[in-house]
Amino acid sequence: MVPRSLLVVIALAAAASWAWRSHVSANDGELLAQRVQPGDIRMLSSETCGWCTAARRWMRSEGVAFEECFIERDAQCAADYQARGDQGTPTLIVRGHTVVGFDRERLIELVSGEAPPRR
Repeated sequence: MVPRSLLVVIALAAAASWAWRSHVSANDGELLAQRVQPGDIRMLSSETCGWCTAARRWMRSEGVAFEECFIERDAQCAADYQARGDQGTPTLIVRGHTVVGFDRERLIELVSGEAPPRR
């Protein structure tokens, strides 16, 4: 049997961890919105991509400037996607650097100049 005090400590640690992640996540949009200029982010999306929908909704709700195209509707978008050899959507092109998937931390790193580019 697990001591009650240990269960309380575990519950408090879990709650603190959740609160911290929520706080950090809440600031992600504000940081991006402040640092992104029109044309900095282009999102290559698919009409059936749930992550694309989540990224679009989040960026719009946070006021993050971005352009979006759909690979099923736009021939140039599809050609750009294929030329990059990317393996999934959303594919975000952030100031010339590719981010496959919706990775808010990586977006912040790239627009802040805090991380070396990677593919």
